[in-house]
Amino acid sequence: MSAGGDSTELEFSMDLGAAEMRRRAEVIRTLGDDWDPSEQLRGEREAHALLYSGLDEWQRDVYEQLIRAGVLPEGIGSENAD
Repeated sequence: MSAGGDSTELEFSMDLGAAEMRRRAEVIRTLGDDWDPSEQLRGEREAHALLYSGLDEWQRDVYEQLIRAGVLPEGIGSENAD
């Protein structure tokens, strides 16, 4: 900026694409070579099924209300939510 009424514009740019590629590479490196996304998903589904298993009548009703309201996705744990 200069004294007087004149203003100086400053142009700034950053390549976020390169930063994002570097971030993703670090995430994959941190996960390691033995990380299996399919196994991870299976484990999450099993955990959800266990979480929603053995519900009493009132809990089952609340569970179904949450699904209808869109709070819980349909099918998560539903196979064991009884």
